[in-house]
Amino acid sequence: MSVSEAQLRRVAEARVARLATADADGAPHVVPVCFARDGGNLYTAIDRKPKSAPASGLRRVRNIEANPRFALVVDLYREDWDELSYVLVRGSAALVRDEAERLRAIRALRAKYEQYARMLDDRALVIRLTPERTTGWDASARQGQG
Repeated sequence: MSVSEAQLRRVAEARVARLATADADGAPHVVPVCFARDGGNLYTAIDRKPKSAPASGLRRVRNIEANPRFALVVDLYREDWDELSYVLVRGSAALVRDEAERLRAIRALRAKYEQYARMLDDRALVIRLTPERTTGWDASARQGQG
């Protein structure tokens, strides 16, 4: 397994990604997420936007508890296909239980997204995404790795 630091930097610069999780039976679920990088991990949190269930009942949370494998995609689409690119991150996800880590992640998320000053509670549920493999493709480089 390999993680490309250059690809993780590209991911960290993105404003939104798509997080894929699967339940214990492998049924997939994909949602757009905001996220921040702190060290070698990526973090996403359940914010105050209206949800279909309490944070602990959301499908992505239930899936992570049943099956920690995730995939995260950051992509760039342009009508000029010479500018297309994507990075796919795969790894293991977990709910953050350590209070210091959770608060550090919330600070990182608030630093990246000004909306989180009011939309992200200090007690928010935080998910840690630990990258184990990255792949990607960049049309401008004319070489793919995925």
